[in-house]
Order: sequence, then structure tokens, then C-alpha cells
Amino acid sequence: MAIHPTAIVDPKAKIAADVEIGAYSIIGPDVSIDSGTWVGPHVVIEGHTSIGKNNRIFQFSSLGAIPQDKKYAGEPTRLEIGDNNTIREFCTFNIGTAQDVGVTRLGNNNWIMAYVHLGHDCQIGNNTIFANNATLGGHVHIGDWVILGGFTSVHQFAIIGDHAMTAFASAVAQDVPPYVMAHGNRAVPAGINAEGLKRRGFTPEQIRRVRNAYKALYRQGLQYDAAKEAILAEAQQGHVELEPFTRFFAQSERGIIR
Repeated sequence: MAIHPTAIVDPKAKIAADVEIGAYSIIGPDVSIDSGTWVGPHVVIEGHTSIGKNNRIFQFSSLGAIPQDKKYAGEPTRLEIGDNNTIREFCTFNIGTAQDVGVTRLGNNNWIMAYVHLGHDCQIGNNTIFANNATLGGHVHIGDWVILGGFTSVHQFAIIGDHAMTAFASAVAQDVPPYVMAHGNRAVPAGINAEGLKRRGFTPEQIRRVRNAYKALYRQGLQYDAAKEAILAEAQQGHVELEPFTRFFAQSERGIIR
């Protein structure tokens, strides 16, 4: 291990042999860090926190602190961070609460920019990009390949589906369906992220079906339940690009942005 002599690492912490820990960082007793991870200077990692392989955690981040929830009473809840994530300066990720699943999770291959906050019990997928100052309230669920513009704020319990995207300073008060681009305060839909889908290898036919799903939700005057039924019926034909809608509709309870 390449641990700077000024770092404080509790002897009970489980640290892989090749982990690097920078100057003045503090690692608590219930922390585990897997191989290939680099922890910069002045980072605090505490609580029951597990960090996977090949992560880069930059200076002044605080990971695993107790939740900002008055109901929290010291329960041994957790923060779990997967592999290959970049976590930039001044990020704050809290552990979960007993009122939810008890775990705040960040998946794999995520690019988390400076000053991002993940509230307690947030569930973040893979391959996301959160720009500077994106802020998530407690219990937020974010799917795979989601992009949050800088200063995006997401209300507690909100869900953002796979491949969705928010613009700068968006205020997300309700759920955002998969593939939808959102902007404004309060956030409203603004089409689908077609260019992003092309870059990810979606075919023109797949993008057409995604666009048709968007039209069913927002452009054809259908009631929400009727739009859901139409999209789910199409998804049952084996179109894999519509599977994110199936998962989203099964979870969404707050209503969608309009």
C-alpha cells in the first residue's frame, strides 16, 4: 500500500495491498477499499463503506457520513461504491437509513464531478455522468447512462430512467421516464436524447421506437395509463430498447414530469 505518512487509517479497515491513500486522508474502521483504487489527499471515508476496484476519489470528498435525516438513530447502514468510478472534489455521499433499504449505492463506471451530493438511500446505476453541483435528495433512483447537467436538483423519492438527460440547473420534482431530456424549474420534457443513443450504438429503428414511446407519453393526447399500456404492449414484442420503460413503470409512483 502507498499510504502517505500523514494519512490516518484505522487498523480495522480492510485495504487492498495496492490502494493509494493521499496526505491527511482519514479512513474509518468499517471501511473496505478494493484493489486499484486511488484516494487523494484530504478525503474522509467513514461509516460502513465499501469501495470497489479502480476508483479515483479526489481531494476533500466526504464518503460514508451519517445521513442528513433527523430520524437516523445510529443504525449500521451502508454506502456501497462499485468499480471504475471517478469521484471529483468535494463530493458528499451519505450512508442509508433504516426507513429504506439501508444502503446508498453507486454502481460502476460513473463520472461524478465536483460538489455532487448523493443523499441517503440513493440508488445510482452504471455509466452515468453527474456534472458539477448535481444534488440528489434521499431515496432517489437513477438508472444507467443518465446524464445530469450542472446544478441539477432532484427531489427526494424521484426516479430518473435509463438514458435520460437533464439540462443545466434543472429542478426535477417528479419522475423522468427513460430516454427523456428535461430542462427548467420545474423540469419539463424536451424530446429524447437521440444523439446520445446514436453514440451508444442504437439503430435508427430502435431510436424510432423510443421516439414513438415519447410521443405516446407527451404528444398524442393519451391519458397516462393508456400511454403506459401502449408502450408496454410494444415492449412485449421483444424490443430490448423498450425494456427500460417496463422497469420504470413498475417503480414510478410520483407521476412523471409534464
